Amino acid sequence: MAPQQQISLPAKLINGGVAGMVGVTCVFPIDLAKTRLQNQRSGQQLYKNMMDCLIKTVKTEGYFGMYRGAAVNLTLVTPEKAIKLAANDFFRHQLSRDGSRLTVFREMLAGCCAGMCQVIITTPMEMLKIQLQDAGRLAAQQRVLPSVVTTLKMGGTSTVLSRSYNTSPLSKAMRVSATQITRELLRTKGVRALYRGLGATLMRDIPFSVVYFPLFAHLHKLGQRSPEDPTVPFYWSFMSGCLAGCVAAVAVSPCDVVKTRLQSLKKGANEETYNGVVDCVRKILKKEGPGAFLKGAGCRALVIAPLFGIAQVVYFVGVGEFLLAFIDAPFVT
Repeated sequence: MAPQQQISLPAKLINGGVAGMVGVTCVFPIDLAKTRLQNQRSGQQLYKNMMDCLIKTVKTEGYFGMYRGAAVNLTLVTPEKAIKLAANDFFRHQLSRDGSRLTVFREMLAGCCAGMCQVIITTPMEMLKIQLQDAGRLAAQQRVLPSVVTTLKMGGTSTVLSRSYNTSPLSKAMRVSATQITRELLRTKGVRALYRGLGATLMRDIPFSVVYFPLFAHLHKLGQRSPEDPTVPFYWSFMSGCLAGCVAAVAVSPCDVVKTRLQSLKKGANEETYNGVVDCVRKILKKEGPGAFLKGAGCRALVIAPLFGIAQVVYFVGVGEFLLAFIDAPFVT
């Protein structure tokens, strides 16, 4: 990481921002499926798996329905990823200023600090994104609810909603924008409402960063050409980011389920509400069992792996340095 420590802060911020935008554009549909799978309750499943969710989303909401909430992510992912990557490099540099080699503990500490910094942007971004992503699921559940009630009255024992799924177009009433949600929350509850689920977000992002950054650093180091030549091929940066991201994503998946449930403002029929992290964990365990904490884990791994692989490629290729050099070029005499 020594060569990267000499990169200027503006370049780091640009690299993180560009990486986040490219990554989100590529994997957002899978992230939407993850949110919907995590929010559906046992016995009220609209979607069987990720592919079933994406297919039904396209049928009911169109192709762009898979990108509901993407505008929020694309707007805020630049500062979020920039803060995360730049903060990790900053703290790694500070923790190694005495010239000593970074220990695993110090690497984990740097990742922990980076995770704490990013929640300033992550929490409101995730909260708004979840409302938009889950709107289609709630609308579909409302359409099929009468069929489920009829089935139960006739003595049916299954309440799997996907069997009576209606693929009619999504109602316009559900097409709410992030701006409308933000204005309503600020008007009724103030800025504090945008940070709903902050504790759960910290529970997810701090352990994620603690696992991801040290693991990536060690995997990345394995790709060095030689002790004299510390450069690493771009494909090795990509694979290191993918593997480290996948491991970290699965490790904190239970925290992500809790965070998603807490940040969902609207609930479907017979879906319980939660009063904090402890209450959420207790109710999920009681009504859905331990397996519910791994809902959407596969989708999350498929989202995070390429997202951080792309991020690390952009970061180490040096897109920010190129852009800054291009901007300064006309002024060089």
